[in-house]
Amino acid sequence: MILTVTPNPSVDHTLEIAALTRGDVLRVQRSGLHAGGKGVNVSRVLRRNGQATRAVLPVGGPEGGRLTALLAEHGVVTVPVPIAAAIRGNVTIAESDGTTTKLNVPGPVLAEDEGAALLAAVAAELALGPRWLVAAGSLPSGLPADFYARLARIAADSGVPMAVDSSGAPLEIAALAGGIDLLKPNHEELAGLIGRDLPTIGDVAEAAREVQRWGNSTILVTLGGHGALLADAEHTWWAGAPPPVPRSTVGAGDCALAGYLSGDAPPAERLRRAVAWGTAAVTLPGTTVPGPDDIDPGAVGVVTDPDPALVVKEL
Repeated sequence: MILTVTPNPSVDHTLEIAALTRGDVLRVQRSGLHAGGKGVNVSRVLRRNGQATRAVLPVGGPEGGRLTALLAEHGVVTVPVPIAAAIRGNVTIAESDGTTTKLNVPGPVLAEDEGAALLAAVAAELALGPRWLVAAGSLPSGLPADFYARLARIAADSGVPMAVDSSGAPLEIAALAGGIDLLKPNHEELAGLIGRDLPTIGDVAEAAREVQRWGNSTILVTLGGHGALLADAEHTWWAGAPPPVPRSTVGAGDCALAGYLSGDAPPAERLRRAVAWGTAAVTLPGTTVPGPDDIDPGAVGVVTDPDPALVVKEL
């Protein structure tokens, strides 16, 4: 079982339109309602592909009830932590050419005792011995910026490896504190973490090595339409697939993380699986997650210790 925690979940309203034009009245071609948040997305795609998962998340207000109901429809077991404020309702606008615009609400303000209850809920689930803990997404107001670093200490005490997928201060603090088994920044997040541009694969690999030297184990860097790079203690690997016809990029990185964690295999094969799951997600509308029939690992090429001079945007 893979345990996820999403401190700032949402209900995502997805609107598909031909093209977004400011100031116009636009006709919506399709609309949908999905459970959202990075850790929630990881649980959804794992469950869609037959993996056992449990999702810890704060729940409050009408959207909280919708969120747990949506997850139940997909067979995701939730561990709700009641909060007084309402969780977010976000809007995703998906254009026919694959361009995605997200309107994200800040989210609730958690009281100190609610944050403590969220930590306690994760600790109780860790006692059940999951294969991984995935801590993902932004932090709502009221939670300390070192929340993921605190979770990492609890996970280490429980003997459970932890993956972190976040951005800004929560990612930086967790990475600098060290002890993270898998960090999954995207290209821009890694550049922000290191404080410099990363135009080549060599730059990305060296940045990943620098983050490892802070005391972290494995770095999985998603590169958008240019594949992904994996760095462990011995090697780096790059993997990519033919660019699909995109419908929505929302949640693609979450699906890639889930693919990597979904089963044991040599690093190159786990990376292949990650890129296959992420690529499949891009072909689906809104925050729809791919199932087995959507995923094609055979279309993904993997290169060990790629040429450091390769330009990321040309891959």
